[in-house]
Amino acid sequence: MTHSVLVVDDEPMARTLLRLMLVRAGFEVLEAADGQEALAKVKEQLPDIMILDVMMPGMDGFTVCENLRKEEKTSELPVIMLSAKTDSSSVRKGLRAGATKYLTKPVSQEDLTRNVLDTLESLENHESA
Repeated sequence: MTHSVLVVDDEPMARTLLRLMLVRAGFEVLEAADGQEALAKVKEQLPDIMILDVMMPGMDGFTVCENLRKEEKTSELPVIMLSAKTDSSSVRKGLRAGATKYLTKPVSQEDLTRNVLDTLESLENHESA
């Protein structure tokens, strides 16, 4: 079964790079250019996991994650925050907002793929337990 990943980033080049990495690893990739579009897309088609940028205009990734956690349908959606904000307070804020993991940019294809697979695997193990 192919897993779907929603990539949310306001930078088109970042979305393209992430899409290429994930498609190469066998994932179906959906994209959103900002937080509002991400929340709308999740209502249309719930992905298996989300890669979420933190610094975006309008609604930042922290707010998107908090909104996802408030909705029953998305409260358990795995969210990997991916950000250039590497300071420990940003990491803590991301995890407090409900992120499953917090990775820093730039991220290698190997790290991204491993973290996505690990997150999905732990979710499946949790569901089957």
